[in-house]
Amino acid sequence: MSSDLQWMIVRNSSSFLMKRRHAPTFSKERNNLKGLNSYRFNGLIRKKTIGVEPLPDGKGVAIITKNASAHRKLPRQYTKVELKRGARRTLKSIKSIVRNGKYRKDLKSAALRRASAILKSQKPVVPKKIRGEKKKE
Repeated sequence: MSSDLQWMIVRNSSSFLMKRRHAPTFSKERNNLKGLNSYRFNGLIRKKTIGVEPLPDGKGVAIITKNASAHRKLPRQYTKVELKRGARRTLKSIKSIVRNGKYRKDLKSAALRRASAILKSQKPVVPKKIRGEKKKE
């Protein structure tokens, strides 16, 4: 089935939709980088998708890619790679996964933004030092 036909079926009647009055429609499916209900970011209908999720232990991110050739074999359809080696190395490896795996180039910036936001949220918050009063002479 073509992705256009799948989108026509799924766009208004998916179980992942989150509809609110006077707000854009969001979607919770896997590999949807922005969480928007749009043809561009939909993780169900596209052949090759990429997703970024935080690891359960709170240290690093997981890159989940969808294999286009295994679309009929569900256990092998998704591949998960855990990245825990620091922010710069993680972002560099995401770039290489998108480039070398021939994934969609338009999703590269969204994947990098999501990964950097997740990594930033995992950093511990350093409390501000309160400045003491000046000495009186």
